[in-house]
Amino acid sequence: MAFLGRRSGHDGLGRPSYALYESATFNCEWYIETMHFPSKHRSTHHSQSPTRREFLRRASSGFGMLAFAGLTAQRSAAAGDRQPHFAAQAKHVIFCFMDGGPSHVDTFDYKPMLAKHQGKQIGSEAVSKRSQSNASRVWLGSPWEFQQRGQSGLWVSDLLPHAADLADELCVVRSLVGEQPLHGQQALLLHTGRVTGRAPSLGSWASYGLGTDNDSLPGYVLLNNDWIPNGGYENFGSAFLPATHSATLLRAKGTAVDNIVPTDVVAIQRRKLDLLRDQDRQFAALSADEQAIEAAIANYETAFRMQSEIPHVADISHETEATRKLYGVDSENEHQRYYSLQCLRARRLVEAGVRFVEITCPLTHANNSPWDQHGNLQKYHAENAMITDQAVAALIKDLKQRGLLEETIVVWAGEMGRTPHTPAISPTCGRDHHVNGYSIFLAGGGFRGGMAFGETDEFGNSVVENPLLIHDVHATILHQLGLDHEALTFRFGGRDVSLTDVHGRVVREILA
Repeated sequence: MAFLGRRSGHDGLGRPSYALYESATFNCEWYIETMHFPSKHRSTHHSQSPTRREFLRRASSGFGMLAFAGLTAQRSAAAGDRQPHFAAQAKHVIFCFMDGGPSHVDTFDYKPMLAKHQGKQIGSEAVSKRSQSNASRVWLGSPWEFQQRGQSGLWVSDLLPHAADLADELCVVRSLVGEQPLHGQQALLLHTGRVTGRAPSLGSWASYGLGTDNDSLPGYVLLNNDWIPNGGYENFGSAFLPATHSATLLRAKGTAVDNIVPTDVVAIQRRKLDLLRDQDRQFAALSADEQAIEAAIANYETAFRMQSEIPHVADISHETEATRKLYGVDSENEHQRYYSLQCLRARRLVEAGVRFVEITCPLTHANNSPWDQHGNLQKYHAENAMITDQAVAALIKDLKQRGLLEETIVVWAGEMGRTPHTPAISPTCGRDHHVNGYSIFLAGGGFRGGMAFGETDEFGNSVVENPLLIHDVHATILHQLGLDHEALTFRFGGRDVSLTDVHGRVVREILA
């Protein structure tokens, strides 16, 4: 066992950390000062510190107590037993991921100059490395009309009529700037703050920082619609955080979760789990990575408790006819029906205490991503809007009428926008990848409604006012949850790692 002095860093909440950070490594100085030696023997001077021999002689509980103390700390961390850094404005997040990149200039970023100059070449001054562009491409106006909506006068296009009706609830960010016009990299950036992946997702950090309000449910749930977005499961993984903070997947079709109905009676199941737990903990005490084993134990226990909770939460049969109609769960369109089901389940999950819920879009046509319309923009953007718009708006309305919107952040975002130009004008033309300025919206959770933040140029081609990184959005969401994005860290690879890394600021201009 290696004995090391106090290391710098935090416990994930901004406090100095004394936890084990290698399998057989712990902070002996803290242990000596706080557990075994009277105050008269304590000293901050190295020359007066006990020798290793003296420490071993005086440590009455021996190495067993040290190992137990470390395991106890790690079990607490794996369970998400944490408190926010400061008073939170929100408790939950529902992330409606519009995979593929909805066109900002066809949804929330009104650019009449596009229609005026449609068919004209964009020229070399409009070419950007952050979009698929060259000087010979031509400007493309929106096929949808824009109108100012609500009392706020927020511009929203006819593509999203249900969202338009809620304009005064929406906080639209029109100035996001990405890194690469590639789906996989941008999806990972949106979820994890890194284009390379191998990092915990926003949902995992929220679960790690705050845990769940319901011990019988996971802190992070993914409501999947039979399509795993570009970037794969890394978008929803916990990476180096304890495995208890990975997303738990609930399907739209069929059984929501496999093996959720027990084959044994509860008493027998409980005895099996107890035996497995005891064996795992004996193994953990000897393992080089006891934290992973402790996380597995916690996952088994959560799965055991989920057997009664998940079928109840997933079952919407007791919802009123008015609620079902609001969401559109009985739609004739299969994709709309299942997406609406997942939105309604999202409301039920946050009601039950789940911290972070993500909803993915279905892939309805042969393409790389649902909203990735390089061609047939008008046809397939309209189809995607039909599938998702009513249900997302219903979710916001339903949360508000139940008094849950002010404590729940609803995020509507793709990983990128789309070019305001196209190779050539035709009835089936489309828009390509664009991360030089695009739009998302947030609602509830202390965000200002009826506002647009940031601005792109007159063609929607690049940001000219208040550019933001996704790290800024992450920092602001965590802030509303009561978490300091700089202090929420985890020791990995020899340093304290955070979601936002060296980036990010809280965008107070968009907070109520």
